[in-house]
Amino acid sequence: MTDELFDIKSGYISFNNPIAIASMAGKTDSSFANSYGKNAGLVVLGGYNLDAATNEAAKKIKSRGREEFVSDEPLEFLRSEIENTEISGVAAFNLRTTSIEPLIEAANIIREAGGILELDAHCRQEEMIEIGAGEALMEDLPRLEEWIRLIKETGVVLSVKIRTNVVDDEELAKAIEDAGADILHVDAMKTGAGADLNAIRKIRDVTRLLLIGNNSIQDFSDAKEMFSRGADMVSMARAVVANPDVVPTMVELVSQYQRGIGWYNAPKHVCRGEGDLRGLTFCCLPVKPCAIHSKIKKLGFSPKEFADLKMEFVKGTPLEFGDSTCFGSLAWCCKISKPCFLRDGVLDVLDMSPAEYMRLKKEMADYILENSKNK
Repeated sequence: MTDELFDIKSGYISFNNPIAIASMAGKTDSSFANSYGKNAGLVVLGGYNLDAATNEAAKKIKSRGREEFVSDEPLEFLRSEIENTEISGVAAFNLRTTSIEPLIEAANIIREAGGILELDAHCRQEEMIEIGAGEALMEDLPRLEEWIRLIKETGVVLSVKIRTNVVDDEELAKAIEDAGADILHVDAMKTGAGADLNAIRKIRDVTRLLLIGNNSIQDFSDAKEMFSRGADMVSMARAVVANPDVVPTMVELVSQYQRGIGWYNAPKHVCRGEGDLRGLTFCCLPVKPCAIHSKIKKLGFSPKEFADLKMEFVKGTPLEFGDSTCFGSLAWCCKISKPCFLRDGVLDVLDMSPAEYMRLKKEMADYILENSKNK
């Protein structure tokens, strides 16, 4: 639960752990954060309405039984919420508006407080969409991109909250990154029950933004599934209300997992069809037909260039060794969770722990992506 255990950073922000509480309109205020979020790495408060139009829309939403925050002095209300939030982790503020001006004012207030501004491009309530707020921003990329650029001029760390399966998720993610946002908070919503984990994987493959995965996270098993598709953090909402102990429990479990495995959000294997591009760090030498070829093609590598890149990275590191493994080096060995007596025999000889092996594999994954020809 320390910065040494989890290296998760964005701009001036460092997160103690990868467990977050997502905003819930009308619920997640400073009082809620102080009661439920003391152990969380991040608490997103809001959504708060910044102008007359969104506050009027919120009143209509409230009149049909949904909870909302309504204020006649929205910026003063935001200041009050910032001042009253007392948590050990990071606070973000999810904001809705129909114009950029109040967002710029809010960005300056939040930056001075050392928090995160989260732009709400996620709310699907008709009253908000009709006035061009919330989810409507995903349908208007030029406006979304312009808002992101202008907000970032203030220096605030900026998160953008989106929902999957509304527009082209990959195009949207790339546009948000190119415009300059720092964090992408993704509600992996799909038709029916459960989270769209495939959408998280696809988004991970097209962006290097810090990625927060959201939807249907009830326990650590759910969190691991989303982590393994590329989420750097996961956020919960209703689960926190249903079980006030879920956040400290999740923080403890992910901390134990990180100590043991060394890479809490390690990807699934590419050959299973579920691994994102980071999973190339666990791939065999590309000498036979396999899903690896389509993955390395996305990065602009030929099979030989990919093989040379991996061997270039491991030179002078413990991963260079492994004559007794399938391809003569730990460079080509799989995830520590997959049983392999050949790999484990080499780790024993090298006196290398599973966590250290996985940390080096993570460094290799970063190296592969950083050297992509298709940036």
